[in-house]
Amino acid sequence: MSIFLNTQLGKNKLTPRQILADPILFLAFGFGSGLAKKAPGTFGTLAAIPVYWLVAQTNLFVYSLFTLIVTIAGIWICDIAAKKLDEHDFGGIVWDEIAGFLITMWLVPCTWQTMALGFILFRFFDILKPWPIRWIDRQVQGGLGIMLDDVLAGVFAGGLLFVFELL
Repeated sequence: MSIFLNTQLGKNKLTPRQILADPILFLAFGFGSGLAKKAPGTFGTLAAIPVYWLVAQTNLFVYSLFTLIVTIAGIWICDIAAKKLDEHDFGGIVWDEIAGFLITMWLVPCTWQTMALGFILFRFFDILKPWPIRWIDRQVQGGLGIMLDDVLAGVFAGGLLFVFELL
């Protein structure tokens, strides 16, 4: 029994092999983490942790630029992936979780405690989608819509994490 999906995905019925072989889908599916049968968003956020850890070793300017590039590129990546799957915001598209987690961790020190709390806070806001996140999730389409709710979840989680660090 595998933890990964072994069925055809999206309305275009792509296989996991096709997703992993396509560079855009490979990124959109968080290096394959979005192929998880259950909780692909959580697996996508877990895949963001080593990315975060590597880029957190740089200075704030490099981290900020990297996060901005991941976020802006994500609009395009997620839009193309949704079109290839013929399904808007398919659960396995988790590039938005990677960007959201990077945003969550933007202005806090890189420690295992902040990573754990940042992970929990980001997943909380991403799953519950308080206003205006839920409204944006329902109203904005395409790659921007896929990315924007997770960007806002990252801003909410990051703001709270930043305040916790000040206390």
